[in-house]
Amino acid sequence: MNGFFHGGKMTLFKAALGFWVGVLVAVSAPAQSSFFKDADYPLGEKLIAENRCVACHVSKVGGNGNAIYKPQGRINTSALLRGMVEQCNTELNLGMFPEEVNSVAAVLNRDHYKFK
Repeated sequence: MNGFFHGGKMTLFKAALGFWVGVLVAVSAPAQSSFFKDADYPLGEKLIAENRCVACHVSKVGGNGNAIYKPQGRINTSALLRGMVEQCNTELNLGMFPEEVNSVAAVLNRDHYKFK
């Protein structure tokens, strides 16, 4: 096999695909003020713990992992935040449904980003 479907290239392809699916969903999402209106915050907290998100972030940036959250960086809207969570979901093959991705993003927004 060759091309995108060989070894690590497939992972990169899946991550890029997940990111762009998240962006497309975000573009068609409601206004930011109601973006996380129906989010299940306890579910989001549970999924963050079960999927060891913090441990992954610590392995990437060190410390307590919070340095990965940069509101002034490339993630500067609720829609992009949700897209990034979808990218993690796809890249790590977590199998979360869209409403679960939204719940995780809502918790991250509440705790780190504070988008209105």
